Amino acid sequence: MISKAGKALNGHLDHRNPLVFDTHELGRRPGALQRLTRTVEAPGSPALGIDEVIGVPEGAPVELELRLESVMEGVLVTGTARASAEGECVRCLEPLRQEVVADFQEMFSYPDADDRGRAIKPEPGDDAEDDEDRLFVEDGLFDLEPVLRDAVVLALPMQPVCRESCAGLCSECGIRLDENPGHHHDAVDMRWAALQGLADTIQDGEKDNMGGADAGVDEKQEK
Repeated sequence: MISKAGKALNGHLDHRNPLVFDTHELGRRPGALQRLTRTVEAPGSPALGIDEVIGVPEGAPVELELRLESVMEGVLVTGTARASAEGECVRCLEPLRQEVVADFQEMFSYPDADDRGRAIKPEPGDDAEDDEDRLFVEDGLFDLEPVLRDAVVLALPMQPVCRESCAGLCSECGIRLDENPGHHHDAVDMRWAALQGLADTIQDGEKDNMGGADAGVDEKQEK
């Protein structure tokens, strides 16, 4: 598994990627601020959201509002993402659409540099645990995608419903209960089911005996 730090330092970020941001204009003077707004297409593979539950479809617009602040350690990014997520109601299985607003804040650290200002790649085992969860600025660029993915997942419901009052489906036949509010099935206590079957058998036997008795009476009358 490659750490986030390793990805940041070896990934050669593409400035043409809409989720990659340039901090050169911001500069490295602590306290410098920059505000950005950008509409990007939702990334796919995997989908932006909770797999097979609810998520922002690939290519759907995602509105970003960002505040970039230069600090000693790197660039502090605070922002909000707005998009429309699609999924399936966990109760009635009908398609649903839900607006999602995801807030986030993340520090993109400046990598250590040598006397020529070149990034030094972390050696294996060198603060590996700390670097695992860190994100870095690479050549003045940072990739917002992992932060956006985490924020959207946290903002989405784990069990989405089309509406809070959704009654779901009948557990017996699967009919949608909202469309059939009076729908029900007669409940049979399984403890009595066997006795009921025995009672039906006895009743059928009594009917057969009565039928045989009537036939005997008719024969005697004929004699």
